[in-house]
Amino acid sequence: MEGDPIKIHRWLLPLSWLYGFAVIIRNELFELNILKTRRFDIPVISVGNITVGGSGKTPHVEYLIRLLKDKMKVAVLSRGYKRKSHGYVLADKETPMREIGDEPYQMKMKFPDIRVAVDKNRCEGIDRLTSDETTKDTDVILLDDAFQHRYVQPGINILLVDYHRLIIYDKLLPAGRLREPLSGKHRADIVIITKCPRSLNPIDYRVLSKAMELYPFQQLYFTTLEYCALEPIFVQGQHVPLTEIRGKNVLLLTGIASPGQLETDINTYAGNNALTTLSFPDHHAFTAKDIRRINETFAGMAEPKMVITTEKDQARLVDVETLSDSVRENIYALPIKVSFMLDKEETFNQKIISYVRKNSRNSILAKREDDHKSKDGNHSGHRPRTISFRDN
Repeated sequence: MEGDPIKIHRWLLPLSWLYGFAVIIRNELFELNILKTRRFDIPVISVGNITVGGSGKTPHVEYLIRLLKDKMKVAVLSRGYKRKSHGYVLADKETPMREIGDEPYQMKMKFPDIRVAVDKNRCEGIDRLTSDETTKDTDVILLDDAFQHRYVQPGINILLVDYHRLIIYDKLLPAGRLREPLSGKHRADIVIITKCPRSLNPIDYRVLSKAMELYPFQQLYFTTLEYCALEPIFVQGQHVPLTEIRGKNVLLLTGIASPGQLETDINTYAGNNALTTLSFPDHHAFTAKDIRRINETFAGMAEPKMVITTEKDQARLVDVETLSDSVRENIYALPIKVSFMLDKEETFNQKIISYVRKNSRNSILAKREDDHKSKDGNHSGHRPRTISFRDN
């Protein structure tokens, strides 16, 4: 199998059992309605996983942004992992990365016309987005990495599963990377196996589909990642297709969860084993020592040479002033996009668009339901509308 192998630390399994017991208790409290889940009268789509890092959440959220942004007002709500601020923050074009986190910053820079907000408390974040004067006309909210945030009941719950680390073969933390037991996958309305190699054949799809053991109401899709042309970060210049880097000495600079497949792919494009790698932990905050190491490593490489990094790392590097002139003149970000396999893109798109339109606060259907409730004096109180993909 391509990519990072599944490594299980079996000596930590007793701790995994204790961790799993605690997670099961928490989930049961939600099932018993002791811990309360809120539904909202606005379409909410959650994109998440049950593993730690590296399943492709940001590219899939960006796919949904591209799908919806020209048709309606889109907001992305994230917790803003490793940000230096607290509470609710609504980003604008001047908001620094440290205030909202690298992935929200990346999305705001790529899609300046959408709303990007961060709040550890997703319920409060949704309340602010739907009530504040500047954002109350939002049509749909995309929750980034919220599969375990069960205080919100999304209308569509999308679970991402990394092809290179299938959850059916993984173990709970800390022995493996699962955030919760495998049974958690049954909360998903849509399951997407991500980062699939293009070489999959029909029997592979059938085996994977059966192995996932999904319920009939759950829909399974397969996606792969497409590399776009390299974009210069600090200087004005032309985008560079990956096919044009062959023969160059490449420094691949990453601070992501699973860089293995990216390293393999870039080495294939560069050829002749011309790849040098500097890998840092996911969401790594680059220190002065790290920057000196980057500068010195690149200075020691033979010409012609270039630096390639990810868009997420770009968000954390763009304000670093101590990068050498040589690095700044030759560093490029590698954008990636999601592509659906088995010709299922249109099917997926229509399901998402149909859900949002049917449940929009501005839709005819929503107005009729609200009118009906306001005229029906036999109903007690004002109960929140239930917006669910399964109900549709």
